[in-house]
Amino acid sequence: MEDHDCWVQGFKGSAVASGLKKKGGVDLGLIFSEGDGVAAGVFTTGKVKAAPVLLCMDHLQDHRAKAILVNSGNANACTGSKGLADARRCSELVATELKIPRKDVLVASTGVIGAPLDMDAVAGSIPALVKSLSAQSIHRVVDAMMTTDSFPKRSVFEGNAGGKPFRVLGIAKGAGMIMPQMATMLCFVLTDLRIGAGDLRKSLSSAVETTFNRITVDGDTSTNDTVLVLANGMAGNKEPSSSELDLFQGALKSVMGDLSAMIVRDGEGATKLVRIVVRSAATAADAERAARTVANSSLVKTAFYGADANWGRVMAALGRAGVRMEEEKISILIDDVAIVRNGLGVGTEAEGLAQEKMKGREFSLVIELGQGNYEDFVLTCDLTHEYVSINANYRT
Repeated sequence: MEDHDCWVQGFKGSAVASGLKKKGGVDLGLIFSEGDGVAAGVFTTGKVKAAPVLLCMDHLQDHRAKAILVNSGNANACTGSKGLADARRCSELVATELKIPRKDVLVASTGVIGAPLDMDAVAGSIPALVKSLSAQSIHRVVDAMMTTDSFPKRSVFEGNAGGKPFRVLGIAKGAGMIMPQMATMLCFVLTDLRIGAGDLRKSLSSAVETTFNRITVDGDTSTNDTVLVLANGMAGNKEPSSSELDLFQGALKSVMGDLSAMIVRDGEGATKLVRIVVRSAATAADAERAARTVANSSLVKTAFYGADANWGRVMAALGRAGVRMEEEKISILIDDVAIVRNGLGVGTEAEGLAQEKMKGREFSLVIELGQGNYEDFVLTCDLTHEYVSINANYRT
């Protein structure tokens, strides 16, 4: 996606280097909506929630927002009452510069946990952030969000509601500490569609469930996981009809699906994107649980890295998933190559064909439980030496 495609009517963005990152670089970004509208958010379900998450949950009680301030280099998590006061101060500083109510400003952070936020760096940079806001600089906000990411993550959808064209733009960061249960994952979605607050919340919840809640890089959930959607209504459409709401929900799922796949593809040290599909499960919960258990298995993920069709590791992971299953009914495939039928290995020739599939950048691991009619999936990646190196040296 080109930088010039990264725009939505009525939204402006900016980014600066404030000094929050030890190694330097852009680390503070701002999004501002010129129009009034509605907002919704989904956050980490972990019991340890960062100060900006708590602030957003409070500010979104009226389902409105006009600005998002985001920083990288510091998570402002596990920082006590001072951390919450700092998050509030961030929103106040932005609100003062933009001349809007404090509660119309949302805050998001990502970076090292446990260190206090350098408020001098933030406060000194906000006037420049506001002054440099422009419709052409939304793409720069992604740069301000990145930590261990290797590339910026952006996706756009164009649609039509009541004869009025509208856009949905999503930007995200995330590469490690990714197993959202709504990682660190931050995602901001901007649209100029006019939509009611209730419809926006429902659309977001539905889209998150089948996108960000179906990915894992390392099985860890962050203190800061945040997905925010701002809709400013500047497309000029009337209240969307039922079919137009379906279109918007599809747009959200498309954009967030693109972003979630990018996050897994960019998993720290990852070389492969793998779709774990579980079919013929006894219940929907069993299908999801089995897929997630296999997707989070370190032994399975290292086998992905080595292009090793080691189906025994998959069987072992299934055995501890706590789902209804019978070993003799299980089949396992790599894409369309069966390596297990009725609980038994098909043979070395099949494994050789599967290993060739596994040498690619993307493939599917399909598991058939033979228990019912339910199906689900989880996106994951391989586990490499580089993942260990990145996380062993994260704070140094």
